[in-house]
Amino acid sequence: MTRITRPWRRRHVLAGMAGALSAGLASAGRAAPSGQPVRVGSTLSLTGPLAQTGIVHKIAGEIAVELINSRNGLLGRPVEWVLLDDQSKPEVTRSLYEKLITVDKVELITGPYATAPILSAMGVAQRYQKLFLQSSMGIPKHLTYEMAFPATPFGPEPNKSYPKVVLDAMAGTPTPPKSIAILTSKFPSAQFMAEGTRDVAKERGLNVALYLEYEFGTRDFGAIAARVKDANADFLWLGALGLDSNLLLEAMKKLDYTPKRHFHLYPAPGPLALSPDGDLALSSTFLEPAPPFTDRADVPQLAAMYKERATKANVPYAELDAQGAGMYSQWQLLEQAVNGAKSLDDKVLAQWLKKNGADTVFGKQRFDGAFNHGEPGQMVRQVQNKKWVVVWPTQFAPPGVKLIAP
Repeated sequence: MTRITRPWRRRHVLAGMAGALSAGLASAGRAAPSGQPVRVGSTLSLTGPLAQTGIVHKIAGEIAVELINSRNGLLGRPVEWVLLDDQSKPEVTRSLYEKLITVDKVELITGPYATAPILSAMGVAQRYQKLFLQSSMGIPKHLTYEMAFPATPFGPEPNKSYPKVVLDAMAGTPTPPKSIAILTSKFPSAQFMAEGTRDVAKERGLNVALYLEYEFGTRDFGAIAARVKDANADFLWLGALGLDSNLLLEAMKKLDYTPKRHFHLYPAPGPLALSPDGDLALSSTFLEPAPPFTDRADVPQLAAMYKERATKANVPYAELDAQGAGMYSQWQLLEQAVNGAKSLDDKVLAQWLKKNGADTVFGKQRFDGAFNHGEPGQMVRQVQNKKWVVVWPTQFAPPGVKLIAP
């Protein structure tokens, strides 16, 4: 059931059973959840600059809640997801998490999408000593709250580990780049990764032909495109969020310029993959719906359900990717912690996760490193035939798939 109030209070309440699936599980001897729902509150960017990716998280979260309720819920009780629209604004996010805890009286919370909203929500979680699970915090060193846990394996220093993965992929091509142009949104995590990429590029002897930051939410990329064309670097690295990548590529096309090779940090996956300008684009990932990832528990079912729901919702790209998988992993952490610890007490749940880790669609997650992080798991994907495929490290590429370097 979905209940909508004012736009900034849009609330999606997801409860109940998963139809035929739950009936099958019940027949196998598993009791259906019953009693007062466990209310879990969070926000997502359903409007604003991050909405193209926020909808991906929403669909994956709905699937996760449905599947949890098709099993035994949380402690035998059904889950009710109280979801509000933070409009891609950190200040709105902060106010809504206050509301979820103090007015809506949710029992548990989970994090929003993207670093800036996550930081705002984490401050509220810390004030009320709530367990805080999040899937897309790109600056782990700011995850200083001891009860905050990552659902995606960024590792403790992605500004160092990830640029090395990307530049290793480029070094393995027949003509490795000798120069790089680095552009980034002034969004905190994108800036953080851009600075790390600049440092690693210099360490490896690449000429940083351009380093340029632009305002978050920029829509006119004409002047920026001209700077990129003038630099004419061998490799373009873009700290993109949402539709930034499409807008920049379109602006460069108007100048009759096409970058030789281009990487995009956190783009909306569909618009870039399906655009003619996005052919052979590179991007960040942790999972794609193909071997070897489809050998992991839950991935085939999640991928199939996501594709069906995303298609019905007219999402431009209906394939599961790391964004949707990160949201699903967030709920996996919550389900395993609650049912493993047999408690809804936030401190007890945090202690359980710290001790036991969790099995997720990303593999076994540990939280015994700096900032509650384990080993990094970043990979590089590429648009090939209008579909994202993992190309680096090569052991994670599907059979027959290789990095194509123009």
